[in-house]
Amino acid sequence: MLQYRQNSQGVLPIPSRWGIDADIAGRPIVRGTITINSITGNTIIGTADFRGTPIPIQGTWDENSNQIMFDSPYASFTGSLTIYDDAAIRVRHLVLSGRFTMKPPSLQAGESGNWIATTDTFLTGQPVNTTAIPPAGVFLTSDLLYNSQRRTSRSIYW
Repeated sequence: MLQYRQNSQGVLPIPSRWGIDADIAGRPIVRGTITINSITGNTIIGTADFRGTPIPIQGTWDENSNQIMFDSPYASFTGSLTIYDDAAIRVRHLVLSGRFTMKPPSLQAGESGNWIATTDTFLTGQPVNTTAIPPAGVFLTSDLLYNSQRRTSRSIYW
């Protein structure tokens, strides 16, 4: 688990590694990890790893609205951050989710779908959101983080 200073509900941990799952029309198409290496101003720099080779991503983060946008060479992603705190075990689940659109040179250019990415940290401050249960994707993507050697054969070329 990552540790970071929790002085704002919208703060993303830097650096951070996220498990990601994406689907088109309800069909899982790719699973892997996203690494956010830095945020300077509102610019995000990192990598996505879906097939064993990290590819660059770059985008923006708006802390006021908890909105994220980033591009890889093969897809554009937009989404928002939700936080779920489990005070009993002192864990904060951070969930990014939204929509993506495939772009050339992907074989699925023009198609779009949904994505969810999660990471967790130690809960060092007061809980922020304890009233809801995280979506099921939290458990799938956390498995990607902690057992990343078990890659799915359903991944496509990104």
